[in-house]
Amino acid sequence: MGRIIAIANTKGGVGKTTTTINLGAGLFKLGKRVLLVDLDPQSALTASMGLNPGKLTRSVYNVLIGDGTKVGDIIQKTESGPDVLPATIDLSAAELELVSELGRESILRDALAAVKGKYDYILIDCNPSLGLLTVNALVAADGVIIPMQCEYLAMRGLQLLLRSIERVRLKLNPKLKITGILPTMFNARTTHSNEVLDETRRTFGDKVFDVVIKDSVRFKEAPFNMMSILDFAPNHEGAQAYRKLAEVIVNGS
Repeated sequence: MGRIIAIANTKGGVGKTTTTINLGAGLFKLGKRVLLVDLDPQSALTASMGLNPGKLTRSVYNVLIGDGTKVGDIIQKTESGPDVLPATIDLSAAELELVSELGRESILRDALAAVKGKYDYILIDCNPSLGLLTVNALVAADGVIIPMQCEYLAMRGLQLLLRSIERVRLKLNPKLKITGILPTMFNARTTHSNEVLDETRRTFGDKVFDVVIKDSVRFKEAPFNMMSILDFAPNHEGAQAYRKLAEVIVNGS
């Protein structure tokens, strides 16, 4: 039975999509069957995996609103290896349309149940809010990876996010666990990045992965070429870091 991991943070621009794509690629290269779920109306994951959101007639939106579309109907194969459950801009309307639905927080969980057994890992790329879409991801997930930019304001918001995740665990998903906090966009040359990383580790202890994702333009170039960094620059330290993260996830399962 597949393990579902939500990649979540209410702050934007911290590396959620980058982590989803590259961790997915790392898991795939370890021989795992991987599905990436795009739960962000901006559709960055979908586009980065070589799909054109503007040309898709159905997406995860159709699954969530219950128009009869099944997850298996719209999963897309990709050249990078992992399968993708794509998103389009239509997803931006989903929260309003679902607000009056019974069991609205568990719609994604129920939909993924039909394909969960076909994958070893399902990674959900969440949008930068704690609205109904992200709550759906947290209810569906077994664990949460929190990418955290190595900056003070990003670290400051982490405690609030953890409290929100704990509320979801208590009220909606008792099996939900923090898989780990992933330091991202780390710049070893600056005192600020080093201080933030040190303080994060002091505050959150073993919740913080030993793996650190350093800031690099390669992470911007790879999706431009519709590739993971593991395929675009396999010897780059960013690729090595995500390979190591994939190994940590597998060995910790």
